[in-house]
Amino acid sequence: MTSTIPSSPPSGVRAVLRVPGMRAVFAAHAVSMAGTLAAEVALSILVFERTGSALLSALVLVCSFLPYALGGTVLSALADRFPPRPVLVACDLLSGVCVAAMLIPGLPVPALLGLLLVTGFVAPLFQGARAASLAYLLDAETFPTGRSMLRTISQTAVVSGFALGSVAVAAIGPLWLLAADAASFLVSAALIGLRTPATPAGAPDGGKSLASVVRDSGEGLRHLMAHRPLRRLILLTWAVPGFSAVGDGLAVAYTAQTGAAATAAGALFTGYAVGTVAGDLTLVRLPAATRRRLVTPLVLLSQLPLAGFLLTPSVPVAAALLALSGAGMACNQGLDPLILDASEPAYRGRLFTVQSSGLMTVQGVGIGAFGALGVWLRPGAVIGVTGLVGAGVVSLMVRRALGAPPDGGSGPGGP
Repeated sequence: MTSTIPSSPPSGVRAVLRVPGMRAVFAAHAVSMAGTLAAEVALSILVFERTGSALLSALVLVCSFLPYALGGTVLSALADRFPPRPVLVACDLLSGVCVAAMLIPGLPVPALLGLLLVTGFVAPLFQGARAASLAYLLDAETFPTGRSMLRTISQTAVVSGFALGSVAVAAIGPLWLLAADAASFLVSAALIGLRTPATPAGAPDGGKSLASVVRDSGEGLRHLMAHRPLRRLILLTWAVPGFSAVGDGLAVAYTAQTGAAATAAGALFTGYAVGTVAGDLTLVRLPAATRRRLVTPLVLLSQLPLAGFLLTPSVPVAAALLALSGAGMACNQGLDPLILDASEPAYRGRLFTVQSSGLMTVQGVGIGAFGALGVWLRPGAVIGVTGLVGAGVVSLMVRRALGAPPDGGSGPGGP
């Protein structure tokens, strides 16, 4: 693997922050995440104010992650075809232009949602290119810590972004908040373009036409699916949150089941995010070998606490159970170096793009499916049973993934 720093010392936060450009990477991520989450709140309120439709307002969140499946597969080759830095800057600028266009007076709601779809379409490409650049900037010891820090920023933004977004909308209005989001993308682009080191393209020799990009994106997906160890690891990173996301998907319905006020659902959303941050911050202090040994216990921790919902706990207890489940997501710190070892540099941009898009797609589909079950069955029962089923499925998957040969050998084989 190519690296710009030596493989020692350890993998802690300070070691990551000492790498040139990494502070700018994290600052850009924090700025754009804060703006994006606040803008989702602003756009939801703006659409509801214009239409009075709860359905159209809810479509804002759907349009935020729906394009991940398409953009993450059709355009994934761009993350390898070009050096990551210009790809990241271009994605930020395109997103900033789209959000700025939402400020046009009298813009129809379908146009607003269409612009949001565009920003969602480029989001997995941005995430894939950023992860590919980290693979060059950080070595095998610090790479998991770097990705963990990005996840921590994201989850911290989730904890504060929606609440602060609501306050900001009340204080300055949705249009000004959208303007701030557009500015946040410009700030992120400037930080990345001016303060981060250049890294090479993974596979720069492909053609520049759209047809060649689509073709190479398909080739990257086939490459991923053909390498059994890599495929098993990626599927595991999708399955773990795919099952555990049921708590978020049914948070409002479960709150109603307990007889609590609907606003109490915020405690459930916050509980999962807080647990994720706490888990990542705890594991980042441990040696790499320890993080690797904790993968299986953490995978199970992400699922088993959900079984407690079968007892219909109070909202505070339910939030604590979701916090434990979120802490289990720290298993990614043990899985990330395995994925990096099993992948080839020429395919890493496509690999991380597909991983990000698949993760969002699986969670979106899972939340929708679990939400539908919650209409017919008690939400607590759905969450509890899903936790038990998820524990059984991911325990089998983790045994197969960690038992795979470490050389990244290919073969069609099983999943």
